[in-house]
Amino acid sequence: MIDTLLQPFQFPFMVKGFWIAAIVSVPTAMLSCFLVLKGWALMGDAVSHAVLPGIVLAHIVGVPLILGAFVAGMFTAVTTGYLADNSRIKPDTVMGVVFSGMFAVGILMYVALETNMHLDHILYGNMLGVGAADIWTAGLVSLGVGGALLLRWKDLMLHAFDPAHARAAGLPVNWLHYGLLAALSLTIVATLSAVGLILAIGLLIAPGAIAFLLVRQFKTMLWVSVLVCLVSMLGGTYASFFLNSAPAPTAVLILTALFLLAFTRRLMLTQRKIANP
Repeated sequence: MIDTLLQPFQFPFMVKGFWIAAIVSVPTAMLSCFLVLKGWALMGDAVSHAVLPGIVLAHIVGVPLILGAFVAGMFTAVTTGYLADNSRIKPDTVMGVVFSGMFAVGILMYVALETNMHLDHILYGNMLGVGAADIWTAGLVSLGVGGALLLRWKDLMLHAFDPAHARAAGLPVNWLHYGLLAALSLTIVATLSAVGLILAIGLLIAPGAIAFLLVRQFKTMLWVSVLVCLVSMLGGTYASFFLNSAPAPTAVLILTALFLLAFTRRLMLTQRKIANP
């Protein structure tokens, strides 16, 4: 029985999958708290889809794909912010137009380009096929983004909750704004090899949303979201071995189930308070 339970740890590709799952859980979970608090859920979706043309361009030029992805992600984030600040269109509408346009450009470029490059691992991820370079890249990004968020979490929280108050308090609002966007782009780049573009949005929203339903303090929300994401990613990778399924979608399904449980718990507590004021 024990040998069967420990069987996934006997394969090197599964061990690498566990490592990449644990590494990407930290920055995505922490970022999800700020995105949920700031109402930037669509921004994560926009940036994750909009890096596709940057990846194709990077392949054409011959530079690392992660560099093209980061540049495209930052371009999308800055463009979205500029259009939202200088037009009457609401930010969510601008995000929808920009990210769908960038994703469409990336698809057209990929179809028009005659190459043997396959984007399946970029779109859907391949946690069990990551190499040492992918793990090191994700680890460095996770360390940098996680450290920066921990260092300035109070300033970023105030900026996300009340930008006007943050500006009045003398905080560098613009630096915080674009710093958060840069962290978002870097984190998406780190998750490319693991969960891909399509499922990255799940890791950038669900952990923070679950923690938001469970706790009241933002500091507690940060570590709860990381714990939830770690359990889901490691549990999804482990379960996928026995279910013969893809690890990333399995992990996202676990996150979805945890969200439904957290929502049900919150709903029951609210109804209990109404019934017993």
